[in-house]
Amino acid sequence: MAAQDQGRLTDLLGLLAQPDNAGWRRVERQVVTEWSKSGSPAMDLLLQRGRDAMGEGDTDAAIEHLTALTDHAPEFAEGWNARATALFRAGKYGPAMEDLSRVLALNPSHFGALAGVGAILEETGNKKAALAAYKAALAIHPHLEKVSEAVKRLERDLSGQQV
Repeated sequence: MAAQDQGRLTDLLGLLAQPDNAGWRRVERQVVTEWSKSGSPAMDLLLQRGRDAMGEGDTDAAIEHLTALTDHAPEFAEGWNARATALFRAGKYGPAMEDLSRVLALNPSHFGALAGVGAILEETGNKKAALAAYKAALAIHPHLEKVSEAVKRLERDLSGQQV
């Protein structure tokens, strides 16, 4: 990523982190747009095909497109993130977690990957680690409603409180 693009992304993430930012949805879209730029039209096409296949419910096709993407552009974090999502939807939590680890190695600010790690950890019963992952996602993007709900639920569960 060019220094100019990285500076823009840093500014956007700063805006997104502001809890009182009423325009956070627009900023979130801009962040995702920046993350979705591979620098290659062919790789961008594979990402779009994978996302389209997921949108159509064709998880197997999505995984195929996104595997081609990660094979050809291993330094493109969003390719790994999209494939992790497809793998998660296919119930393949181990491979999804491996891809999310790759995303976070390439892009430690990826709030979606952190939320995904939290979801997998919660699904597999590791509530303390899930809570930590969710809180890390909220530190970057405090407007994630489902993640906020998960934090409240897990804090309640871990403290032993009944609803």
